[in-house]
Amino acid sequence: MKPRLTHEEHVALGLRLAVIRDELLHLSVQLGNAYPRQGPEAVPEKKLEIAYRALDQARSELENALFREHPNVAETNVYYPSQEDREARRR
Repeated sequence: MKPRLTHEEHVALGLRLAVIRDELLHLSVQLGNAYPRQGPEAVPEKKLEIAYRALDQARSELENALFREHPNVAETNVYYPSQEDREARRR
């Protein structure tokens, strides 16, 4: 059996994934505002949307794993941190 992530590793990963997701969403919106929403020019924005939605699914599954593996300390803000949580964890 492979080792699972520690609670601390889940916390670090959750923060990193939240930041990556926000960046993908920002870039997707930027492209959506700059290029047509249909046709070949829309493909890059649609690919970024697929990426951030896939990341959302991965975060959800990782949150499920966190609650299975660390039920006594698991919290929903690990993979979905608020801005305050993000700032506190960066310190």
